[in-house]
Parts: sequence; C-alpha cells; structure tokens
Amino acid sequence: MEKVVKLTFARSANDLIFNSIKQRVYAKVKELEPARQLFITLKAILFPLLYIAAYSIALMYGNHTLVLDMCYCSMGILLVIIFLNLIHEAVHHTLFKRKWLNQLYICFFDLMGANSYVWKIRHTRLHHNYPNIMGWDSDIEQSDLARVFPHGEFKPYHRYQHIYLPLLYPLFLFNWLLLRDFKDYFNKKKVIWKVVSIPGQEYVKLFLWKAFFLFYIFILPKMLLGINWLQMVVAFCIMIFTGSIFALLVLISPHASVENEFPLPDENNMMQHTWLMHQLSNTNDVNEDNWFTRFFMGCFNYHIAHHLFPNVHHVFYPEVTAIIREEAMKHQLPYRSYPLATALFNHYRLLKQNRMPADIFEETM
Repeated sequence: MEKVVKLTFARSANDLIFNSIKQRVYAKVKELEPARQLFITLKAILFPLLYIAAYSIALMYGNHTLVLDMCYCSMGILLVIIFLNLIHEAVHHTLFKRKWLNQLYICFFDLMGANSYVWKIRHTRLHHNYPNIMGWDSDIEQSDLARVFPHGEFKPYHRYQHIYLPLLYPLFLFNWLLLRDFKDYFNKKKVIWKVVSIPGQEYVKLFLWKAFFLFYIFILPKMLLGINWLQMVVAFCIMIFTGSIFALLVLISPHASVENEFPLPDENNMMQHTWLMHQLSNTNDVNEDNWFTRFFMGCFNYHIAHHLFPNVHHVFYPEVTAIIREEAMKHQLPYRSYPLATALFNHYRLLKQNRMPADIFEETM
C-alpha cells in the first residue's frame, strides 16, 4: 500500500477550552452512569430479540403476503434501530465494558447484510477523524452519482442530481449491502485503502456473511413457505425501502448540508481549523428530542456530542450537549442546531448548489 501523508489540524487556545469541556462531560457521565446502565442493557437485549421475532413470524406465517411484507418492513426499521443503538456503540466500545462483547454485537451488522470490517474503518478512522474532507470522509464520498463536495469532480449528469438523488435514496441500503462493500474491497482507489490493507481472511468473511444474509432473507423463507420468488423480492424491497428512508433521516441531517463547511488541507496537508473547530464547523445537531429519539433512534439528534465524545454512550448525550451548548456560548464557538425538516432541506439545497461547477455557479449568482 502506498504511504499516505495524513492530515493534521491546527493548534490554538481552543485545545484548552476542549480540555475544560472534557472534564465537565466526564464528571457528568460518571454521575449519571449508574442510573442509565439499565437502559443500555435493556436495548442491547430487546432490539435483537425484536428482529429475530419479526423474522420468526415471517417464517411461520409468511405464506400470508401481508404478514410477510409487514415482518420484512419491521426488519428494515429494526436494522436501522439496531445499527444506531447497538452496533454504532459497539464499534466505539461504549456498549459494554468487555471488548469481546462489543465485538460480538458488531458481528450482528454482518448478520444483517453489511460488512462490519470495512464499516468500522470507514467510520472510526476516516469519518470521525476527517468529517466533510474530500478524499478522507468515506461516509460522504460514496458514489459518483452524487456531487456533495463543492470542489468535487463535475460530470454532466450532476446538473440533475437534486432531482434524481432523492428518487434513488430509497435504494440506499441496497447499494450499501450488495454493492458498496464489494467496491471497497476490490477497488483500491477507494478512500479506505489510504489507511488499511484488507487481510485475505476478510475477503472470505465478506462472501460467507453476504451469502448467509441472502440465504436467510430469500432462500430459507422460499423453501419453508412455498411462495414464489416475486413475493420474496417484493418483501425484500419493502425491507430495503423502509430501512433506507429511516436511515437517511439520521445520516443526511448532521453533515451533508449547505450550512456546513467542506474544507480542504493546504499543500502541507494542514487543516485551517483546530480539531474542535473543525468538528463544530462541519456538524450540526437536530432540534427534535423526545422519548422516541432517545430510546429508538440512539439520540441521533445530538450528533455534535457524538463527534466530540465518541467514547461516551448516547444515553448521556442530552446532558453532554447541554454542557457543549453552554461552553460554546461562553467561548463564542459555532454550535448549531436545526429542526429536522430544515436540516433535510439544507441537504437538498446542497445538492442543488453543487449541481454545477463552482466557477459557473458563482458567475450565475
């Protein structure tokens, strides 16, 4: 693998401010941890059981089309819920104190069709370290169909991306589960190859897990229920469509927005901002906060807290965010939060803004 010079962030007095924030946050987490541990354990048990239950009902009563479709719809939603509340935490080692238990839950991602090996690297080593930086943030740099970065390569069809991309978004999980993972493994131009060479054994796991996913999603129900392939394909599409829409409400809102920055490093691979300022300039929260977002959605609306404190479980994010908001106001740091509808519209504005080359766009403003 060709040696790549990693990016570095500027240093300033903001580093001392962040140290002060960390002290307050960790003290608050220590205070709340005994009472919140019950919710962490409850979700770790409940959500996988609900996924297994939905699948089991599909196997027993799926010869009724409505039951099959409802079960697969539930599995699509539960896939995202498990990802947000369990897998996402396990990959940051915040779900359990024991490393092997976290690793066990990460394997649940493979069971649900994704590849945990490449996603862990994409998420923890690339997205978290370099959010919104072209050539480094693999969570945003996913497909040539989308020109999310304002300085990204322009292709003629990007003129219409604000029209066709929202129509393609329901296929998001189809692309992730059945296409993107293979591209990351076999296309060495992908961002992930900047930080890792994929071991041979992971290629074996990739194919084995994908085959098992397709077996239990398609073949086993077909064998046991005696239904036709069209019914299975429709049920799978329902699972993918509902899961994709549910997932994108979370994944689109905090970063890929016209209100967030997409900075580039200088010729020495140095970023203009400090790490703290970079995270605050490229991430926003979502205003919505209720029992549903806290229990089922993994507190996705508190995304700044997650980026600043990925080693803290999401059940603490409401209190952590209160500290961040207070310190940001005190030190005039750019903390931002929008209603969900506004955050999604800001993403649409970004697609529309980046549909033309930057110089042409500026001339037409």
